[in-house]
Amino acid sequence: MPFRWLWAGASVSNLGDGMLLAAGPLLVTSLSREPLAVALAPFAQQLPWVIFGLLAGAVVDRVDRRKLMISVNLLRLVVILGLAGIIMSGMINLPILYGCLFLLGTAETFADNASTSLIPNLVPSHQLGLANSRLFGTITVTNQLAGPPIGALLFAVSFALPYAGFAALLGVAVVLYARVVVPLPAPGTQMAEKSSMIREVREGLGWMRRHFAVRTLAVLITFFNITFGATFAMLVLYATGQLGLDSVGYGLLISASAIGGIVGSLLFPALERRFSYATLLRAGLILETITHLSLVLTHQAWLAMSILFLFGIHALVWGSVSSTVRQRAVPDRLRGRVNSVYMLGSIGGIAAGALFGGLLGQAFSYKAPFYVGFVGSLIILLLVWKSMTHIAAAGSHGAEE
Repeated sequence: MPFRWLWAGASVSNLGDGMLLAAGPLLVTSLSREPLAVALAPFAQQLPWVIFGLLAGAVVDRVDRRKLMISVNLLRLVVILGLAGIIMSGMINLPILYGCLFLLGTAETFADNASTSLIPNLVPSHQLGLANSRLFGTITVTNQLAGPPIGALLFAVSFALPYAGFAALLGVAVVLYARVVVPLPAPGTQMAEKSSMIREVREGLGWMRRHFAVRTLAVLITFFNITFGATFAMLVLYATGQLGLDSVGYGLLISASAIGGIVGSLLFPALERRFSYATLLRAGLILETITHLSLVLTHQAWLAMSILFLFGIHALVWGSVSSTVRQRAVPDRLRGRVNSVYMLGSIGGIAAGALFGGLLGQAFSYKAPFYVGFVGSLIILLLVWKSMTHIAAAGSHGAEE
């Protein structure tokens, strides 16, 4: 089954991403413990989504998505190898690190869009929910459960080791992606003729503007990720300061949400049968809202890990539902462009949140983003509560031209 090769490649590459999830902030804090400096690292990696996100969507709808994934992952491999060499030489500094993170984020902008857009070409519509939950569940294991402790342990041995290991994993991922065979017509073959990039981007934006459910999902994920990004940018300072954890403990803290993601992936088929998408979306937003306040009020590591465990369940279920709704609702020829808008809001929201959290932390303390995140999430939750019914309904229909 072609989806299995995509699944395997994403799992391997996300193991490397998970290693850097712990090793990256630890490297930054070895250079500076200023809250703004810490927050600028995720901001630099997510900024390309804001700059290139819409362009990436148009490219994904024009070219062979499988070949695009292979090409940009090779670019990531080269950048990671270069960064590992710089770290080993002792010449690493914050500007160089931010620059490498920007290049990695640029490659990810194209790779992630292509991967998400390719899934409906590999899986029947009625199996999209199951495929998404399995993919996200496996990625959760590699990215958040296995990756961070491995990255933290390798970082304790050598600052450069997690980056060298990530490069090797990217090489394996490229080989696996090369095995993917797309059984349906390649993107762009349905188009009578290709217009300009700007016109194609405008076409995707116009479709999304007219589609209430997908448009609302994009707006919703943008604002919620701003609050999430602000909190997550301060997590390393929260863990090492308020909770008193070392580098390995910080990796384990991140892994707590991954365990929740695994449980969420196992529960998702039953939850999908038993509850409506609207109920699942609402329950998830409630849980995300209280996560901010619960974390900042605790000083016990086990309790913080329990909170992040529940958050991991929500993140997996929410991601599976929202992706399924979009994949069913958006026509294939527009999928890359519509996904680009959604990802622009999703990743761009985290980037803006990370910068916002860094500024709040610099002006007040690392606790400030947690309180602001709670209040902001609560307001958003109240505003979109009724819309969940309309959004969920779009997941039961086919694509609309």
